[in-house]
Amino acid sequence: MSPSRSLATAVLSSDVLQRRALAAHEALGQGGVVEGKLRNLVQESWLRSLTVLPNPSAAHARLFCGEEELSAHRDAHPLAVLMPVIDRLLIQPSLRAGLLVAVGDENGRLLWVEGDRQLRRRAEDMLFVAGADWAESTVGTSAPGTALALGRSVQIAGAEHFSPQARPWSCTAVPLHDPDSGTVLGVVDITGSADAVAPQTLYLVEAAVAAAEAELKIHRLTRRRPEDVPAPRSRGNVRSSPSLYRTTLQILGTDQGLVHLDGESLDLSLRHAELLTLLTLHPEGLTAEQLAAMVYPEDVAGATVRAEMLRLRKILSGRGAAIMPQSRPYRVPDHLVVDAVQVLSQLHRGSHRMALRIYRGQVLPRSQAPAITRLRSEVSTRLRDAVLGDGAPDVVLQYLSLPEAEDDIEAWETALRVLPARSPRRSAVVAHMERLTAELSVIR
Repeated sequence: MSPSRSLATAVLSSDVLQRRALAAHEALGQGGVVEGKLRNLVQESWLRSLTVLPNPSAAHARLFCGEEELSAHRDAHPLAVLMPVIDRLLIQPSLRAGLLVAVGDENGRLLWVEGDRQLRRRAEDMLFVAGADWAESTVGTSAPGTALALGRSVQIAGAEHFSPQARPWSCTAVPLHDPDSGTVLGVVDITGSADAVAPQTLYLVEAAVAAAEAELKIHRLTRRRPEDVPAPRSRGNVRSSPSLYRTTLQILGTDQGLVHLDGESLDLSLRHAELLTLLTLHPEGLTAEQLAAMVYPEDVAGATVRAEMLRLRKILSGRGAAIMPQSRPYRVPDHLVVDAVQVLSQLHRGSHRMALRIYRGQVLPRSQAPAITRLRSEVSTRLRDAVLGDGAPDVVLQYLSLPEAEDDIEAWETALRVLPARSPRRSAVVAHMERLTAELSVIR
């Protein structure tokens, strides 16, 4: 159950709660602390926001793309195929209720903002528009950004918003997950007055998101039946249908690469996974000589890389042009989502809980490629620092379940420090600590 669900609208929008939130804003402006003045969920979000946004008054949304880029981003995103469902269940009712419906991607960037026309014009003043970035790391606490940061439903009322510009608004947001992989595809948000944080609003958005996830599952099952796939049209400027999947490359916690493309999986050798990862990290393209320096620990001629690239292209042939590497220079023509890059992106946005959910283990653990070794160290170190810096017991314990944390005595000490004295997990942590201490004393 969502923490917000335990509070009725009257409480979320109450004068008492709003006065406490305003007092927290005032305390923050005077260099004071906010502890004890806000709901726990909101307080934790404010503290995360402060690490990247020291001045709440300077926390503003910003446009991440222009009209043409926005259209292309929408068309390529699996959420596009779900908009008829969201329109029927949320957007049309919102027109009568005087509310806004926003649908954003997994990074908190708004792709659609629909609903009451007058309210949309008002929302433009704080750049709550399609094409704007509303991640928690950009605007601080808000329902869309915080729901993505936590990976669960969130309701934010009035002055609980981190940015003073958003104080007149209240909002409810629910993450939308991929029905097959469980990864977050985006977020659905209702924004408006006090009605936007009513309990029934939360139920409505959650039901709409569940229906949208089921619809995506149906679309995918239908697409797999050859007789239901429309024949390609040979003439005319035909708009391509929305993709039902994100094209992804998994390199975390695996000795090989795993490409997910149009609902199918393809195993890659370690070397090919290294090459595809580096091309994705360098969208401008790389020469054979540059790739050789990044992949091989010793000096290797560019001809060796060219031979590997020919093998990789042969393996990928027939899988579509989306990830087929081009040459002169070598580059990947379409956006390929790499799980390790997703982790870094979430950490950059302050969403280390989401980063920890994505993280399956170290980047290609057996790779000795210099560039991959650096990436592995960066991802693991930044995630560890964020988790230990957070200090929340559930986050630290989740991190300790990773193989790389098995002998990390500092991480286990952190868990011992943050766990409540009566926690049932404490005895297991103490036992593990005793084993680590005994092993260290033998080594010494």
